[in-house]
Amino acid sequence: MFIEREAGGERAVICSVSIRDPWYEPDVTEFESLVLSAGADIVGVLTANRQKPSSANYIGSGKVEELAALVQATEAELVIFDGHLSPSQERNLERQIKARVIDRSGLILDIFASRAQTFEGKLQVELAQLDHIRTRLVRGWTHLERQKGGIGLRGPGETQLETDRRLLDARVMALKGRLNKVRRTRDQGRRARKRNAIPTIALVGYTNAGKSTLFNALTDSRIYAADQLFATLDPTLRRIALPGGASAILADTVGFVQNLPHALVDAFRATLEEAALADVLLFVQDGAHRDRAMQAAAVREVLTEIGAGEVPRIEVMNKVDQRSEVKPGRAEDGRIWISAHTGAGFGDLYDAIAAAIGQPPQNVEIRLSPAEGRTRALLYAQSEVVSETVSDDGDWTLHIRISPDRLAALSREVGRAL
Repeated sequence: MFIEREAGGERAVICSVSIRDPWYEPDVTEFESLVLSAGADIVGVLTANRQKPSSANYIGSGKVEELAALVQATEAELVIFDGHLSPSQERNLERQIKARVIDRSGLILDIFASRAQTFEGKLQVELAQLDHIRTRLVRGWTHLERQKGGIGLRGPGETQLETDRRLLDARVMALKGRLNKVRRTRDQGRRARKRNAIPTIALVGYTNAGKSTLFNALTDSRIYAADQLFATLDPTLRRIALPGGASAILADTVGFVQNLPHALVDAFRATLEEAALADVLLFVQDGAHRDRAMQAAAVREVLTEIGAGEVPRIEVMNKVDQRSEVKPGRAEDGRIWISAHTGAGFGDLYDAIAAAIGQPPQNVEIRLSPAEGRTRALLYAQSEVVSETVSDDGDWTLHIRISPDRLAALSREVGRAL
């Protein structure tokens, strides 16, 4: 990585500020989970309420003094703000509290850097990091802002800071070029699926809503799934079998979060295009979370930002096993309650997906002669056989559930209408 991560285990004070203009009500529990995911040890918490952020130091002079005292008392090395700080706010705060300061964007970038596994994921994280620190370079180079001069130091009149920014700009351009190649490769894959009439379904939702657990259950895969924020960064695509023999490609995507940094949305656009260009979205929500409405609103905001706001979606309420008063399956409002852990409600979910891609299973009666044993075997392999009877003459009568496309494909394969 071009930008190295800080070592974990730092003693950190977290600062959560409720803002009225523009409105932002932080989720302190979620933010603590983010900080712990980054490997820091939380030794203090400071909360504040502001009409609007202070342009100088975000929280105002009185709270800065309180924060400085808390840092000194806890011997904290780091202060993490649940908000987006400007470079000047970061510098002023560091000077006043005598500790390193990062904001929400820097924290999430750090977590992403630790989670990215693929070449593409690492490129995207690095690009987001560079965009974030470009305006913050002055913090590390204040002693070099003067023009080069003196014996052995005379140069073209460019400061060290300017040189470093120029090198950063060159690296950003190189990363964007590589990511454009990734995007073209993904476009080729999507065009191939379109030619083969294979629909794509993308899992989207708030981080830790259970998307990867559901992905594993639906596709019989074993991708990494854990009870932690941003467990999945790199998209994974697998084929999913649907009722009646239909099939589709299921894509697992990065989870969203409240107040997601725009730099991350831009950097991960190549990955998030899997959602924007999908035929159907499975909008997975944590049905047991106390602030599900906030999470859903955050996801919808990002979907709109990446151009996926109009993609047809199925709302999937996960963790029904933690809601004893709710029954698994389709509710009156159209949402489907499931448990990705136990599989409860999967029948209704499969049927909803098949219907959404235009392949709902049909009930069909098919009669076969004794000589059509191969056709019978194909029907058992590629459809859902509900019942079968055999006449005195040895003819089979099968009642099956099968998708229209699968039935047409089988008819072509056996050389007659079924």
